Amino acid sequence: MKKNKNVKKGIVIGLVACALILVGFLGSYAYFINNIGNNKNQEVTVETGTMALVFSDGNNGFNKELDFGESAEKTFTIENTGSREGVVSISWMNLLNTYLEGSVTYTFLESDTEDGEYTEIVSNKNVPKTTVAEDKVLVSGITIPAGTKKYYKLVIQLNYTDFDQTEDFRAKLETQFKMTEGILKDPTLTPVEKTLAKLGKTIKEGNPNFAEPSTTDETSDGLYAMEDDYGTSYYYRGAVEDNYVKFAGFYWRIIRVNGDGSLRILYDGTEAHANGVNSNSRVAIENVKWNTNNNDAKYVGYMYGGANGSASTSKEEAQTNETNSNIKTAVENWYKSNIADKGYDGYVSDNIFCNDRTTPGSNVTGWDSDTGLGYGTNKTGYGALARSGLESANHDKVQAKFTCENKNDAFTKEDVERGNGKLGEKVGLITADEILAAGSGAVNTQSKSYYLYKGSPYWSLSPICYEMGSNVFFVLDGLETNGVPASLGATPVISLSAEYVSKLDGNGTMESPFELIS
Repeated sequence: MKKNKNVKKGIVIGLVACALILVGFLGSYAYFINNIGNNKNQEVTVETGTMALVFSDGNNGFNKELDFGESAEKTFTIENTGSREGVVSISWMNLLNTYLEGSVTYTFLESDTEDGEYTEIVSNKNVPKTTVAEDKVLVSGITIPAGTKKYYKLVIQLNYTDFDQTEDFRAKLETQFKMTEGILKDPTLTPVEKTLAKLGKTIKEGNPNFAEPSTTDETSDGLYAMEDDYGTSYYYRGAVEDNYVKFAGFYWRIIRVNGDGSLRILYDGTEAHANGVNSNSRVAIENVKWNTNNNDAKYVGYMYGGANGSASTSKEEAQTNETNSNIKTAVENWYKSNIADKGYDGYVSDNIFCNDRTTPGSNVTGWDSDTGLGYGTNKTGYGALARSGLESANHDKVQAKFTCENKNDAFTKEDVERGNGKLGEKVGLITADEILAAGSGAVNTQSKSYYLYKGSPYWSLSPICYEMGSNVFFVLDGLETNGVPASLGATPVISLSAEYVSKLDGNGTMESPFELIS
């Protein structure tokens, strides 16, 4: 599209504050109220005080016409006059945005003082595209300490882009704001502790024997703990019967509580299935190849360097995150159609999915032919091979690991501090380490009792080796391996945000799964 500086038809943005929102959370400790510019201070006083959202210009919103390349700014304050720390989420309410994706973006900034330096909380993020009016998360997890006021700016930008924006001349953006709130019952609890309390779980001491399959519910009396990239993670193991979640119209099984309090869950079908049930419906995508080519070590990658079909000449080239694997494209397309396009993306956290391509060498993997080179047709073993004990007669070496050693392998969507920012959607696959932790036992052991068994094979995210072809772990009766051109199933894995988890009801059983009941 030609970028015409004389364009007059831009975007008319109507941002209208909700009249009054009173949302109880974790008991009636406090309320949030909106002062909407009608010159009446609307307050609700409870024992611990009030929380107020006040638009700085004194009115209930603004309307402004923008040309391409221009931006509009809205400023407001949130004040907590209560005696407990508050947690705020702000949503686009009844959002209708028919502009092309990438045409309209927003930045959300925070300051401790009106004239102080503002820090970006959300940076240049797409305003969610919708075809019907619906609610979308704008920003979540804003903490307002007791007795303080915070200052905020919302900047909306109408962008020139590299693609044809002709459709934008017929587009519109309409929205209101909705604010929800919560007062922390116990400010000393961490997000992980709050999630464990919501799940009704305590912490179990010690570690299991990862080499042996788990045939009973080993975590009925508490979850096992292991370090992850966010802190300490707590995971389910064995024939678990209280890790069911219902989300976005699907049933899922909880793998673990991430170290930031979010909940890592695995797709399990459109209805609840008992452990040991063999059903193709428990796999979201059937007959998908990890990669169509198999003649280069680079094809163990969730992404890889160079075009599909080209040869890699170095490990760095092979592991450059340039081209999507076939499995990555399939899983992200599923997520977009079934989660993002249905308005659920805002409840999902941007957590790491580790495609561990470390090459520790033969001394660690136990494979005599392992060159450790990681490119071309060089025989190479990867990190999960060493931890699986496949090439070692010593099962003491079988170990699970939830940390991701290389940032290049830590797939995230927008988090480029901990991850690589290479995901198109906030979704991935289960890892071989998570399969071991869940109770599969070492490679070539079998169990149909533990909760990951579906009766249909499905891919993991973990490479095992290159030997006459690229090979990746998958799940069936236990932990198995196959070449990347094989057609297996895919079961998406996502992480529900700690904030969303805090609102779930249920006890995690098939009959009463954890779910948000409106």
